[in-house]
Amino acid sequence: MPTITIIGAGGYVFPLTLIRDIVAFPELCDSTIVMMDIDAKRLEDRGRMAQQLIDRYKLPTRIVTTIDRRMALRNAEYVVIAFQVGGLAAYQMDVEIPRRYGLDQCVGDTLGPGGVFRGLRTIPVLLDIARDMQELCPNALLLQYANPMATNCWALNTTGIANVGLCHSVQNTSHMLARQLGITDDALQFRVAGINHQAWFLELRSGNVDMYPQLREVMQSQHGGNQTASVSRYDTDHSQQSGEDTVYEGGQERVRTAILQTFGYFHTESSHHASEYVPYFRKSPDLVHTYLPERWDYYELCAAHNMNDPMSWVMNQGLTPSHEYGAYIIHSCETNTPRVIYGNVENTGLIQNLPSGCCVEVPCLVDSNGVQPITVGVIPPQCAALNHACIHVQQLAVHGAIHGDRDAVHHAIALDPLTSAVLTLPQIHAMVAEMFRAESPWLPQFQ
Repeated sequence: MPTITIIGAGGYVFPLTLIRDIVAFPELCDSTIVMMDIDAKRLEDRGRMAQQLIDRYKLPTRIVTTIDRRMALRNAEYVVIAFQVGGLAAYQMDVEIPRRYGLDQCVGDTLGPGGVFRGLRTIPVLLDIARDMQELCPNALLLQYANPMATNCWALNTTGIANVGLCHSVQNTSHMLARQLGITDDALQFRVAGINHQAWFLELRSGNVDMYPQLREVMQSQHGGNQTASVSRYDTDHSQQSGEDTVYEGGQERVRTAILQTFGYFHTESSHHASEYVPYFRKSPDLVHTYLPERWDYYELCAAHNMNDPMSWVMNQGLTPSHEYGAYIIHSCETNTPRVIYGNVENTGLIQNLPSGCCVEVPCLVDSNGVQPITVGVIPPQCAALNHACIHVQQLAVHGAIHGDRDAVHHAIALDPLTSAVLTLPQIHAMVAEMFRAESPWLPQFQ
């Protein structure tokens, strides 16, 4: 059975969730799972927890821990990326420095100055891993969970290593929409395409019924207008790709409702996070409060974690796979069980009105032939236009990260939709320069 390597296995809860997902499939429970992390103490803790899970269910799974990345990659068949370069220390700078200039990111890991700098820190490490994989496991499939998703995958696509970027925003949003529409998850059929965290529900049906008219009515009545939306926390998702937990809110969706009303389609990231990718909702604290009356700060949630908590949560779920795609992909590849997942892949004509070579999120067939993206065609032009604004930032960030080009980084952040709506060009240049100074320990390509 396969050897599955997790790079960043000392994360808060995601590595344990992935391991549980894998061994929940009888066909995969005798896999070898290699856990690698640069933090030996956290790796030891997570390795012990993983072994407790295996022992509890008396499984034949072999757990191996190592701080040696090359040893972890040798002969791997699947490689999972789940790390955050610089950890909380770098993340704190990603959000706190822009706030001093008046730019408030509630997450700051995908676009904007926080997302760009997280990509600058991450891409050199990903390229190193890809070089090691070309030598040690050239036929392995890389499952990329680290943010900024699209930027990281775009860079990986330059290496020739087979990879797919995996998020859970499609799953979370479809679950939320089913609840809003008063139907079961199984009754909702959909087709989604775009870019990560801004992919569009192009079709939304239940049987032969188009559910979009009902969705527009429901979202307008509950989240439109000038009323303050009450927050309804439908579920806590402990499987966030960075290894942290997050709450996906269904009752505070004024941002996505406004985008739906204006552009005609619903997209895949929660209103808090989605407000960072467009210029309309975060220009001032009062405006933020109008659309998002309850503040949600992801850095604060991450900083408050108790690293000893996740084991009880994972254990209490039993051997039932979560909605994360990783284990399903491995199972489909190993057993030739066909499934459709949503993956972040290189745009090779998959979405014809988005740039060739960028990273798009589209449906993918998975079986023993691997991950096979499905051509979508043309998406609505107004949706493509919003995607384009983000793609230009990603393209410049990738170039800056690979080539150590400071000018490209300045250009990327100056073109960012939210940054350009809030700050002047002199403010942007000063902010970027300060972030370069503060984060220099994690940016060797700029030295």
